[in-house]
Amino acid sequence: MSGAGVPRRALLKAAGAAAMSGAVAKSAAADAPQIIATEYWARKGDVKLNLWRKRVDDGKAGKPVIFFVHGSSFSGRAGYDLQVPGHPDYSAMDHFARLGYDAWTMDHENYGLSSRDTGSNSGIMSGVADLEAAMPIVESETGQKKIFMRGQSSGAIRLGVFAMKNPDRVEKIILDAFTWTGEGAPEIMRRRRDAETYRKNVSRPMNRQSFLNIFSRDDPSTFEQAVAIALADYEAKLGESAPSGTYLDMAVNMPMVDPAKIACPVMMIRAEHDGNSTEAELIEFFTKLPNKEKQFAMLKGSAHLAMLGKGRRRSWHVTHAFFSLEAPAEA
Repeated sequence: MSGAGVPRRALLKAAGAAAMSGAVAKSAAADAPQIIATEYWARKGDVKLNLWRKRVDDGKAGKPVIFFVHGSSFSGRAGYDLQVPGHPDYSAMDHFARLGYDAWTMDHENYGLSSRDTGSNSGIMSGVADLEAAMPIVESETGQKKIFMRGQSSGAIRLGVFAMKNPDRVEKIILDAFTWTGEGAPEIMRRRRDAETYRKNVSRPMNRQSFLNIFSRDDPSTFEQAVAIALADYEAKLGESAPSGTYLDMAVNMPMVDPAKIACPVMMIRAEHDGNSTEAELIEFFTKLPNKEKQFAMLKGSAHLAMLGKGRRRSWHVTHAFFSLEAPAEA
């Protein structure tokens, strides 16, 4: 006998099966279609806007397009394609590419790899113009004019305005960590107190610690420290500031999205811990959406940046469920 009362031949058999299983897994991984990444550039006047695309190289055409819109403090690639050493499953773009989507994001003006130090505060309407500049490239490369779009935080506000102005471009949208009025929300109340500072300065100073602090604002227990470090390392190499425009808009110009003017199906996602809005304002916004194909998902155990949290797969799950839901039967 060997081990805890298990026959030696059983252990050898199990070991052989495990070795064979490992070989099969390695072979399957080697044969699995690879994710390919492509970079594009859009122009908004003199501003160059960086677009990033990921999809599985399986030869299939006509994949559903999902476009991720980033928020106020860091870029599209950091938010949706973050590579975390030792933690391989944090890229939403990789995840959705494996699900069969053609995944896109962009860095808005004065973020990431796009033109920086342009003199603009890159407010909400500037971000809407960025999206409008990007769409012809997405359509040209994919053949699809109407696409799925998902925005987070101020990116959800950009997306809401974009959907109002461009109903022919959106199939379905998801507003994650959205702010409608911000009334009574702790983070928005803080920004109102600092509104004059945002008004006088087109950018906010950011350093590595600033990016780390983003993850400690609502509930730091919902994040892995390695994720905050990876994001801070990526963003700190690109610049030492973030635009102030979305902070100013969220402080003094809300609401900017009229729910009655969004015609497409909408999902709203709210984390359990999020100081950018109140539950009451989001539910009121939801009730005013005219399209009856709508959903409201509240995710326990998550905070403002749910897509980068420990519970990110739950956020990914409801996203895919909404976008892949079959159309209602004809009456």
